[in-house]
Formats: sequence, structure tokens, C-alpha cells
Amino acid sequence: MLKDRFQQRFIELDEQYQKMPFRQNSGMSGTHADGQDWKKWATSAQNLIRAVFEENSPHYVNFIQAVDNCAGYDYSVRSMYGVFLSAKEDFEGGYVFDVDLRVSGEVFGDFVAMAKHALSEGHKDVAAVLVCSALEDTLKKFASLNGIIVTDESMTEIVNALKSKGLVSGAQKSLLDTMPKIRNFAMHAKWEKISEPDVSSVIGFVEQFLLSNFNQ
Repeated sequence: MLKDRFQQRFIELDEQYQKMPFRQNSGMSGTHADGQDWKKWATSAQNLIRAVFEENSPHYVNFIQAVDNCAGYDYSVRSMYGVFLSAKEDFEGGYVFDVDLRVSGEVFGDFVAMAKHALSEGHKDVAAVLVCSALEDTLKKFASLNGIIVTDESMTEIVNALKSKGLVSGAQKSLLDTMPKIRNFAMHAKWEKISEPDVSSVIGFVEQFLLSNFNQ
């Protein structure tokens, strides 16, 4: 899972920092790290923190500030590491919104946006393929995150599993019953069986499903 990869990267960067060489300052007290060393580490750490916490998070904002103020002296490099360590501890302690949900929601949301654009320009069939792909992947991801094995299962089987576990209810439950049929028409190029309102209904469903379940 994506979360496992992030956790491994935090560990790797922590180990890289511990091995970073610091040299005595010429004619001055204290030590410093070579620019090539600390900048390489800081760039990778910045990329990881942004991916996990987003750009408006205190972790990312404080790390960028620490990078901007860093000249390689030991105290300024340690300042960067302090922010990184805080991010690592918060991530490992579970004090972060579910990364898998957020990142998946962003990806699926992009597909929905492309489908809406295609439909607005009269490309019904293209929109149907895009949004039905997003629908199926969204349901599979949601099922997997809730402990449902989705390997080789059909969309109908996934829908039934979600319903049996009580993971969907109300209007979503009723709408889900119509989704596999539209998806099958789109994936088997039976365009004459799909109308613009059908595509719009799938777009509306996926948007609402993402807001309800992936907006972490």
C-alpha cells in the first residue's frame, strides 16, 4: 500500500541523515555539512513531506522555512531534521488523515473532471469510459481499504459485498444497483444503450461517493 511505501521512505531518509558527514568549520566553532549532502537529503525529505501532508500543512510550511534558512551549518541542518522527525513521528503515530484515501480521491477526482469536460463537449462515449473506469476503481479501492478482497471480483460482486457489510446505505445503495449495468455497456462499447443522462448519473454518483468516503 502507498502508506507502507511512505513509511519505508521515512525510515530510509532518517538513516541517510544519521550518516550525513559534518566537518569542522575552518577557523570557526561548530561543524557544517557539504551542500551536496544536505541539499540532496532535504530535497527528498521535502518531496516526501509534501506527498504525505500537502503543501498547506504546518509540517511542510515549517520544513520549507527551515530549508530557506539553512546554510549548511550544523544547527540549521538540525533544524530541518527536527521538522522532518516531527513529520515522521506524526505519520507513524497515526496522527495523519488516511493517505491512501486522500491520494486515491485526488486521482479518481481527476478522472471525473475529465469525464465532465468530455460530456460538456458532446463526447458522451468518451465520458462514459472515463467515469465508469473511475467508478470501478473507486469501489475497488474503497472495498480494499475496508478489508474486502477485490482480486478478480466483478463490479457486481464488489457492490454486493459493500452492501452486505453495510458500507453503503440510503440513496447511494439504491443508485449502486444501476451502476454495474452502465459500466458493462461502456466497457463493451454498447454505446447505443448509454444515454447522456446515464453518464451524468454516474458522474454525480462518483463525485458524491468521493466526497463522502475519500474526503479525508
